Amino acid sequence: QVQLVESGGGLVQAGGSLRLSCAASGRTFRPYVVGWFRQAPGKDRVFVGAIGLSARVTAYADSVKGRFTISRDNANDTMFLQMNSLKPEETAVYYCAVRFGAGLGYAAREYNFWGQGTQVTVSS
Repeated sequence: QVQLVESGGGLVQAGGSLRLSCAASGRTFRPYVVGWFRQAPGKDRVFVGAIGLSARVTAYADSVKGRFTISRDNANDTMFLQMNSLKPEETAVYYCAVRFGAGLGYAAREYNFWGQGTQVTVSS
């Protein structure tokens, strides 16, 4: 089992920035891929980005490329999502997730463990 706790969400104006953190605990001795997803009210959970085992490999949804950056601190089992130039339509609950499979995962079903989510609200 892996436990994930997100933090860093909040209210920000359009064009502003937030940095989300995700702390992992439990069976983190196994190499794992980390994904970030978001879910707006009444909508499906969608892929935001992912980072590979070594942190050299990342992938992002087209809508966030160039504005969002994922990083990880393996020594402390903490992952980050830096979000810049935020837009009102990006208001959602943001989740981090972990998968033990090979390769980056782009679908929620590919992830084994999830955090509780953190609310991000972008005002216009």
